[in-house]
Amino acid sequence: MTVAPTQTGQGGTAAGASATGAPASGGKNALGTLSSNFSDFLNLLMTQLKNQDPTSPMDANEFTSELAQFSSVEQQINTNTSLTKLIELTQAGEVMQSSAMVGKQIEVAATDLSLQAGRAALSFTAPAAEPVMISIATETGAKVLDTIVSATRGSNGWTWDGTDAKGRGLPDGTYKVTVTGANPDGSTSALPFTVVGTATGVATDGSTLALQIGKLSVPFSAVRSVHQ
Repeated sequence: MTVAPTQTGQGGTAAGASATGAPASGGKNALGTLSSNFSDFLNLLMTQLKNQDPTSPMDANEFTSELAQFSSVEQQINTNTSLTKLIELTQAGEVMQSSAMVGKQIEVAATDLSLQAGRAALSFTAPAAEPVMISIATETGAKVLDTIVSATRGSNGWTWDGTDAKGRGLPDGTYKVTVTGANPDGSTSALPFTVVGTATGVATDGSTLALQIGKLSVPFSAVRSVHQ
């Protein structure tokens, strides 16, 4: 992201910027249930055949109907097995593809900021040229910094140097961030923003793909842009 500095405030730098912004576990559970039902159905059918009265065997039409159900359940199991394997292969492919982002600058939609090597950045959109307050807090909600920057109308960038309100350096990690603008009537409102950081890894819990920016983990769907 290209940034042209316009103001420096305590704790960070404001800048005008041009910012560019299949679950598998559920299928396995369903497959297990279906397989169990299939096994029960098969046992019931075999018991019926073993215990039927030789002088009054099962009606041919009824037997044909049950065999058709048997075939239908078997086909469902085979289909679900194939779908589960396809989902797993797709997720593995997504992980491999996403790993190409590691080491690059990533812009994501998030409410937390990742401080990496004493630096973090975000982009926000202001409806007009106005003062904007950016607040930083720890994950537990303890406020560490309030800073006011002069925003231009449209896209803006802000870089945090990792220091608190007293100029003390803070440890790398995840911090909560809010961006607040002033309205013409004197009230305030939250402004939309994205956070920027270096991708450090990709992970999946079996159902969702997540991108890691330091200690911050965001869904892959939150990625807005990737830069070298």
